[in-house]
This record gives sequence, structure tokens and C-alpha cells, in this order.
Amino acid sequence: MKAATLNKFLSIFLLPVLNILTAFIFTTLLFLVIGIDPWEAAKILVQGAFGYEEGIGYTLYYTTNFIFTGLAVAIAFHAGLFNIGGEGQAYIGGLGVSLVALGLGSFLPPIFLLPLAILAAAAFGAAWAAIPAYLQAYRGSHIVITTIMFNFLAASLMVYLLVNVFSEAGQGMPASRAFPDSASLWTWQAFMAQFGIEFAASPLNISIILALICCVAVWVFLWKTRWGYELRTVGANPEAAIYAGINPKRIIMLAMLISGALAGFVAVNELLGVQHRLVLGFNTGYGFAGIAVALMGRNHPIGVMLAALLFGALYQGGAELAFEIPSVTRDVVVVIQGLIILFSGALEFMYRAPLQRWLLSFAREA
Repeated sequence: MKAATLNKFLSIFLLPVLNILTAFIFTTLLFLVIGIDPWEAAKILVQGAFGYEEGIGYTLYYTTNFIFTGLAVAIAFHAGLFNIGGEGQAYIGGLGVSLVALGLGSFLPPIFLLPLAILAAAAFGAAWAAIPAYLQAYRGSHIVITTIMFNFLAASLMVYLLVNVFSEAGQGMPASRAFPDSASLWTWQAFMAQFGIEFAASPLNISIILALICCVAVWVFLWKTRWGYELRTVGANPEAAIYAGINPKRIIMLAMLISGALAGFVAVNELLGVQHRLVLGFNTGYGFAGIAVALMGRNHPIGVMLAALLFGALYQGGAELAFEIPSVTRDVVVVIQGLIILFSGALEFMYRAPLQRWLLSFAREA
């Protein structure tokens, strides 16, 4: 039992910390090679992400999107599926939000309109994920191939709709008309003002509360419900699941529907909370970054939340770094993210085997 506890500590805490430290060591070497003081760069990055209220707002705004896509990848992974279609599912979720906001915004008050728009984001994201899920479950197509293809299909569909259906005449950019005021989420600044607390203006809005609720809901679903147990069983051993009377096809559909719905919530943060209209490419980068967030968070909601915060800090702190040090471009920030992904995913087992041997020997001695 003690060895099992140590192994859990290794997987959930020790390995992610070592992977991140290794990535930062290589980042330090990269900065030295390009002639930048790593300590100064680190101070600017941390200061930009957490040093003032507006920076914190931007960090948490990015974190919200990464929580949604990280949870989407994680819940599919628990079912033995690798959903890399978060980009497309988030994009189509934006279509659902826009149809509700533009179609019903003139008739419904916010108390009815906003819940409908949020449900539409989940429903449209789930519907887009359901097609690759069906192809995997009933036709044997590989989920990785179909989900990445559906990212491109979603992008092409949305370009067509934005140019030919949603755009206003004479408008220079492909975007819909503005949503009505009733389809806008409170900014965090306005939300805190209700309690007499001042907070600097930023894109952060109350969809971060939805993200935290999703973390709790996913934890309860996976570890406290029969469906979650069946889902994890299929992911661990499909043959044993069939022997136990679990239908893997049904579980594949269930997991991907939930995964697509979670990815669709990106549209809630972006469109209802920030853009207030359907715009081209509002989803860019969040779906693929969610894969790294899930890997680093070991597919656990708490881990996903912490990994999302790290990536949010890198996005915001990296922007400050690029502004303060001209020789550090956004590409350097992408390289830092790539190093974290590399050591959290591809090179995870570099530390696992020796650490497991050390922890097992420590458990025996204890």
C-alpha cells in the first residue's frame, strides 16, 4: 500500500515538477545562447503574468480556455481516446453561441439567453465530436485521424459562414454583427464591483467560474459515478470491460460527447465574454495547447487546472517579455511551450523508471 501511495505521488506530483524544471533548464540555456539574461527574462515573465491586476486578469483569461480544452482532452484520454479535435469543436461551439445570441438576443432577457447560449456551445461542440466518435465506435476509423480532419473541416465551414452568411455588407473583416447587450457575460471587473471590490479592466470574465465548475464536475463524474467508472475501465482495458458487461461503443460516444461539449465552452469565454461577435479564428491555438495541458496535468482536473494556469502565465508573461526585450519574439515563447510539452509528454519516461526504482527501494526499507 505504501509503495502504491509513493507511485501515485510520483505520477501526480514529482514527475510533472521534474519535467517542468528540465524544460526551464533548457529554456535558460536557450536564453544564454541568444544573449539574454535568463534571470532578467524570468523576472519580466513572472511580473507580466502575476505582478499587477491587469496582467493577472489576462493570465486567468487564457487559463480559462486552457482548462476547457485540457479537460476535453483528459476525459477522452481516460476512455482510451486521443481527441485532438478541440480546435474544431471549440469553433463549432462558437457557431452555436452565435446562432442563439443573434437569433434570440432581441427577444430573451439575459437570464434566459445566456444559459441557452452556453448550452448551445456545449451542444454544438458535442455534435461536432459525435461524428468522429461514431466513426471510431461503429466504423473502426481512428479517432486521431478523424478529429484532426474535422479541425480543418470546421475551419473551412466557419470561413464560408463568416464570409457568406454572417458578415455585414461593407464590413472589412469576416465577422458577424455585434451580439446584443443581453448576450454579454459580466467582466470580472463588473462582477467584483458587485461586492465593492475594484479590479483592473481585462478580458477576464465570469466564465472562469464555469471552468472551475467543470473541473469539479469532471472529477465527480470520473471518480464518483458508475458512468465514470465504466469510462475509465474501457480506457484501461477494453477486453476486460466487455467481459464485465460494459459496452465500449457506448462509452466512446459518451466520452467524446462530453469532450466536445467541454471544448465548445471556449466559445463562451471568447464570444460571450470578450469578442461579443463571431470572429474568424477565435479558437486558434487553444485546442492543441489543451493536449499539453492534459498531459502535464496527468489528466486529473486539479492537474489540468494547475497546468492551464502555467500556460496562461506563459501566454501573458511571454507577451510582456516580447514587449520588454525586442530580441525575444513570440516564437521564443512558443519554443518554451514546446519544451514543456516535450518533457511532459514525449520524454516523460526519462525520469519515471529510475524514480520508480528509487521509490520502491525506499518503500521496502521503510
